[in-house]
Amino acid sequence: MTNGNDHGRPLSPSDRRGIYAARGYLNKSIETKLGVRIPFDVYFQDPLVAEQIPELAFDENFDVEWEPGLNDGPTSARFAIVDYNGDTGVLVPPAIWDEKIDRYVDEGGAVLDRENHDELQFHQVNVWAILQRALNFFESGMGLGRRIQWGFEGNRLIVVPHAGYGENAFYDRRSKSLQFYYFDRDSRRIYTCLSTDIINHEFGHAVLDGIRPHYIEGFSIETAAFHEFMGDLTAILIILQNNEFRKYLSETTGGDLSQADLLAHIAEQFGEEVKGRPYLRSATSELKMSEVAGSQSPHHISEVLTGAMFEILLALSKHYIEERSATAPSAFWYTTQRMQRMAIQPLELLPPVDVTFKDYAKAVLRAEELSNPMDPHGYRQIMMKVFREREILDDNDLAELDEPRYLYDRLRLKVFHDIDVVAGSRADAYRFLDDNRGSLGIPANQDFFVADLYSTNKLGREARRLPRQIVLQYLWREEVPLEGEEFGEYSGQRTTMLCGGTLVFDESGNALSWSRKPGTQLGEAKEPGTINEIGLRRREALLASIARGIRTGRVGSRIESGKGLLGSKMAPFETRTVDGALRFELSPHLKIDDTDQEFVGGREWEISS
Repeated sequence: MTNGNDHGRPLSPSDRRGIYAARGYLNKSIETKLGVRIPFDVYFQDPLVAEQIPELAFDENFDVEWEPGLNDGPTSARFAIVDYNGDTGVLVPPAIWDEKIDRYVDEGGAVLDRENHDELQFHQVNVWAILQRALNFFESGMGLGRRIQWGFEGNRLIVVPHAGYGENAFYDRRSKSLQFYYFDRDSRRIYTCLSTDIINHEFGHAVLDGIRPHYIEGFSIETAAFHEFMGDLTAILIILQNNEFRKYLSETTGGDLSQADLLAHIAEQFGEEVKGRPYLRSATSELKMSEVAGSQSPHHISEVLTGAMFEILLALSKHYIEERSATAPSAFWYTTQRMQRMAIQPLELLPPVDVTFKDYAKAVLRAEELSNPMDPHGYRQIMMKVFREREILDDNDLAELDEPRYLYDRLRLKVFHDIDVVAGSRADAYRFLDDNRGSLGIPANQDFFVADLYSTNKLGREARRLPRQIVLQYLWREEVPLEGEEFGEYSGQRTTMLCGGTLVFDESGNALSWSRKPGTQLGEAKEPGTINEIGLRRREALLASIARGIRTGRVGSRIESGKGLLGSKMAPFETRTVDGALRFELSPHLKIDDTDQEFVGGREWEISS
C-alpha cells in the first residue's frame, strides 16, 4: 500500500513534507486523504476486552500523524521504544519502519498489525502508537494548547514494553522512562503494555511531571493522590474520544452513561487477573473527603476526585439529553469535547507545588468562567454542586469564588510591565516579579527563580480560538530544620519548603488567575517580616507529614543497579541531599495499585478487606 492523494498517486517526499508543514491548517480527514496520517492496529482496551467484546478488540479507526523522523523502534520526535528486559538482560529487536509501505514490520518483513499481534514487536508498536495519540490529546487546542516538556532533560520519553517480570507499570523521571512489566496467570501471560488504560494512566504521570515538575517533591499525600487522579482521568477521557466506543456506549446504555461499566472501569484485564474483579479501579466511587481522612494510600484518596469528575461527566451527558434534546450519540460527543476542555485546560492554573483537590476544583471553576463567562446552561452550578457534596470545596470557598472582585482584591500589582516583554524571557519575567514582590508576597530578602514561562493557544466551544494566555510560575525555598526524635535518623538535618505561585495573564496583560503557596514570611509590606499564617500552617503540615512518614516506614532510599530499579516493594517517598538539605520525593510508581497496603516499620503489610 502507498500513501497518496485521493486519486491514488503516491506522494513524493517533498510533497509530504510540505503537507506536514501545513498540518495546522488542515483537519484530520484531509490529512488522512493526503497521506500524512498513518493507520495502526492497536488494542482497543486490552486482550481480555478483545475476547469478551470482539467488536471492540482492535481500534478500527486508529491513526498517527506522520513525522519526517520516524524510525525503527518505533522512534519519533517525543518517544523512543527501547525493549530491554532487565530480568533476562535481553534487548528485543525493534520494530522496523518500512518507508515504502508506511508500516512497521518485523524482522521477516511482516506488517505488525492485528494478524501479527503475538509478536513482541507488535507490543512495541501498540504502546508507541497509543502514546502518540495520548500526547496529541494533551497538546491539542482542546487540551493545553501547547507543546509539553518532560520533567527531565531531553525531548524523548523512553518506553520499555517488557521491562521485566512483575505486576508493575510505572513512570520514572530519573531513567526518563515509562516501564511496563508482564506476569503469568495459569497458562496466560499478561502484558501491561497491551492495556490501553494502563498505558494512558502511566503517561498521565509523565505529563503532570512535565507541566508541574515540583509536584514530585514534598511530602503531601494529597499531591501524590492528585498524580493518581491524573492517571485515571487520562485513561477515561482518552478512551471516550473514540467514535466507535461512543457508538457502542450509546447502543448498549440507551443514553445512560451511568450504566457504562466499560467506561468507568479501568484496566479490566489487570484487575481480573490480580484483584479477582472486573477492573483495577472504578470511577464510580462515591467517596467524600471526610471518608478518606487519615488514609495513607494515594490511590484510595484519588478516588474522591476521580469520582467527582466522573459524576460531572455523567451530569453533563444527562443535561445534553434531557435539557437540550440531544440524541445519545450527540450528547456523548458534546460531553467528550466539554470534558476535555473542562478537565485538562485548568491544569495551567494550578500552583507550582503542593497541589490539593481544592486547588484543582477552583482551577476548573475559574477556567470555565474564563471560557464561558455567561454560562447560560449552568455548567458551573453543576460542578459546584458536585465539589460541595464531595467536600472538596465548602460554602466559604464557593462564596469567595462568586465574589466579582475576588482576584482583584487579592492581587494588586504596583509596577506595570508590558506583557509581551514579560513573556519574552525568564530574565524579563524575573524583573517583573521582583518589582512586584510586595503584591506577590515574596519576602524582600528572599531569592527566587522563574520555574516556567510559556504561552498557550487553546480552543473553546466549536473549536473557536480562545485569547492567548501567558503562564508564569515562580518559586523559592524556605529552610525547615528537622529537630526532634520524631524525625529519627534525619533529626538534626534540614529540608526545604517550596513556596511560590502561578500567574496567568491574557494577551493584554490582565491577570486571569493567581494560585499560590506562600511561605511563613510576607513580602514587602508595611510590617516587614510579619508571619504569614497560611505559610505557617503549610510548614507545620510538612513537618507533621514527614514525622508520620518516618514513623510508618514510608520513607526510604532508592535501590537500583546498572539494570535499573530493583525490587517490587519500595517506600512511597525517597530522600536525596541537594545543597546540604534533604529533599523528600515521590518514588517511581512501582505499584499500579496500593489500596490494599500500608507501610509500617519499613515493610509493606497486606490489609485484609
